[in-house]
Amino acid sequence: MNVINNPARQVLKNPGAFAIRTLKSFRSNQGFLLAGAVAYYSLLSLVPLLIIVVIALSHVIDQAELLQTLGRYLEWALPGQSKPILIELANFLAHRDVVGWMLLVTMLFFSSLAFSVLENAMSVIFIHRVAIRRRHFLVSAILPYCYNVFLGIGLLLMTLVSGRLQTMGSENIEFMNHHWSLTGISGVLLYLLGLCGEILVITSIYMVMPVGKISLRHALIGGVTAALLWEITRHILVWYFATLSKVSVVYGSLTTAIVVLLSLEIAALFLLFGAQVISEYEQIGSRKPAGS
Repeated sequence: MNVINNPARQVLKNPGAFAIRTLKSFRSNQGFLLAGAVAYYSLLSLVPLLIIVVIALSHVIDQAELLQTLGRYLEWALPGQSKPILIELANFLAHRDVVGWMLLVTMLFFSSLAFSVLENAMSVIFIHRVAIRRRHFLVSAILPYCYNVFLGIGLLLMTLVSGRLQTMGSENIEFMNHHWSLTGISGVLLYLLGLCGEILVITSIYMVMPVGKISLRHALIGGVTAALLWEITRHILVWYFATLSKVSVVYGSLTTAIVVLLSLEIAALFLLFGAQVISEYEQIGSRKPAGS
C-alpha cells in the first residue's frame, strides 16, 4: 500500500516531522491569537451558561448535589478557581426570582458567544474545508444553543453517575471476615469519569464545530491529544498556584478573573492545537511527495 495513502503509517514513520509541520501550521494560523479570542469570549459566556444550565437542571436534580458535581468538574477547566464561581452561582440561584425575560434572553445571548467565536476559529484551522463548502448561517446561529443543551444533558448524566460512585465509596466489601473499603476505587472511577467526559466533550466539539463531517477516529485523535496536554498542564497549574504564584499580590481583587482567563486561554490553546492535529492529519493524503 502506498505510504501517501496511509496517513497513520506516514505519521508513525516520521512523527517528528508531523509534529513540526503541525506546529508551523498552528503558528501560521495565528493559533495564539485565536486562543486568546476564544478564552475572552469563554469568560463572558461561562457564568451565564452555568446559570441557565443549573436553573434548568435544578428542577430535576437536587441543587446542592448539582453544584457539588459542577464544582468537581469545574476544577478540570479552571484549576483552583471553582469555589469563587460556585459562590457567585449559589448567590444568584438564591435570588432566581429576580430573573425576568429580558435578563434570560441576555444570558442566552452571552452563553452562545464562546461557541460562535470557537466556530470561527475552527474555520481558520480547517480552511481547506471552508474553501470547498460553507455552513449555512442559520445552522451557525442555532448550533451554539443546541450545544448548550448537549452540555446540560452531559452534566445531568455526570451528576447521576457521580452520585452513584460517591455512594459506592461509602460502602465496604466483606469476605471471610475481612473488610475492604471502596473509597479508593470510587475516587479512581470518579477521576476516570471526568477524564472520559473531557475527551468526549472535546471530541464532540471537533465533530460539530468544523464545516463538513469529521470521522469519529480523527476527532478522537484530536480529543485525546488536547485532553492529555490539558491534564498535564492542569496539574502543573494547580501546583503552581498553590506554591509559587504571587498573582494575588499583583492583581488583588482581580485575581480570580485573571487566573480564570489564563486557564481558559491555555485550555483554548490546546483545544485549537488538537484541531490543527486533525487538520494536518486530514491533509496528509492530499499532499504530493517531494519532486513529483
